[in-house]
Amino acid sequence: MTSRHLMMISFGGVIGTGLFLSSGYTVSQAGPIGTILAYAVGSAIVYLVMLCLGELSVAMPLTGAFHVYARRCLGPATGFVTAILYWLTWTVALGSEFTGAAMIMTDWFPSTPAWMWAALFILLILGVNLASVRVFAEAESLLSSIKVLAILAFIVLGALAILGVIPYAGYDSAPLLSNLTADGLFPQGLGAVFTTMLTVNFAFSGTELIGITAGETKDPGTTVPRAIHATLWRLVIFFIGSITVMSALIPWHAAGVEQSPFVTVFNAMGIPFAGTIMNVVILAAILSAANSGLYASTRMLWSLADEGTVPRVLARTNRFGVPAPAMAASMIGGLAALATSTVAASTVYIVLVSISGLAVMLVWVSIAASHLSFRRRRRLQGHDDDELSYRAPGYPWVSLAALVASALSCLLIVFDPTQRPALWMTAVFVAACYGLYWAGQRRISA
Repeated sequence: MTSRHLMMISFGGVIGTGLFLSSGYTVSQAGPIGTILAYAVGSAIVYLVMLCLGELSVAMPLTGAFHVYARRCLGPATGFVTAILYWLTWTVALGSEFTGAAMIMTDWFPSTPAWMWAALFILLILGVNLASVRVFAEAESLLSSIKVLAILAFIVLGALAILGVIPYAGYDSAPLLSNLTADGLFPQGLGAVFTTMLTVNFAFSGTELIGITAGETKDPGTTVPRAIHATLWRLVIFFIGSITVMSALIPWHAAGVEQSPFVTVFNAMGIPFAGTIMNVVILAAILSAANSGLYASTRMLWSLADEGTVPRVLARTNRFGVPAPAMAASMIGGLAALATSTVAASTVYIVLVSISGLAVMLVWVSIAASHLSFRRRRRLQGHDDDELSYRAPGYPWVSLAALVASALSCLLIVFDPTQRPALWMTAVFVAACYGLYWAGQRRISA
């Protein structure tokens, strides 16, 4: 894969329904300035984490990278738990993505059953991923391009409406950012900003997909750092630019989840068929996330099988070099999540969603901790930092800041009553994973 592929794959994992649908709710909770501030801080955190990941990926360009770094730098048990957490994140996401795609199709074709569309999209995503890594990358680039173009159009047209260049319903003259400070900087209080930051950090999850692709990338020493820097700058522009436009054009108390803020703005501009256009974009976003999710979960499971932690049959590849057994297992996990969302939505599924929501933040913690350990071990072995072909700046302060900020993103949940149960659920699950690993090792040694 090339740098372009890596960037688009990362877009596929990050830009989804959270931006197109849920961003209005975020603005209504923290207010315009509060949301922009939260996204700016979230951007800084993910940038610190990705600097650590860039050095690790170039030094060790391996498929299923996160858990390999954790295994080598933090211990085999932590490597196993990291892999399981990340695998669970994407398999749970697969179930929800296929459900969302089916719901859009049944809106267009109400006489058709939802399961038919879900099955069709499952076969489509499976086929794309089974063909070859090149086919997967090109498909992801196409799907991500649709999202990127929609966001760019939203930002450009929104800016023109803010400046009064194009008409916007409800305003006799240019809005000129008046909605941003209409009720003060933090209309819901400064505390709401911290609650929003939790959601924002989760919104940026998926950027770390670049690390997983390192083992299947041309010239990772050049491609991976370039892709990380380019991706992060573009994501900051897309997220903060979109939030600024919708905050300027939609009063914060009127924003919500009843309708996509993108549809609200496009309708006010008089763009015909705005709802249908955005449904197409959202469908592309959903399929893109499913495509990236299946790739990520497959490579993580393959990496565990390759080292012998799970059955080695999952490490087998087809004639295109794709780990088909691991992919089948990951898809089965996605189907299980889909089933629990229907038959056990208030019990099993809510536990899975709660754990997977925090899992990526814990993976970020492991990336930063692995980087600290990696550099320290190299120095103890007599290696000089200048020997690294790519070196993250500001060691150890950048790594420490990434570690502390990512950990706080998890712990701050305790201040949000609606998300607080996720913290203890995840703690129990992580402890169970460690126990499972140690029990398995004792059985092997016996």
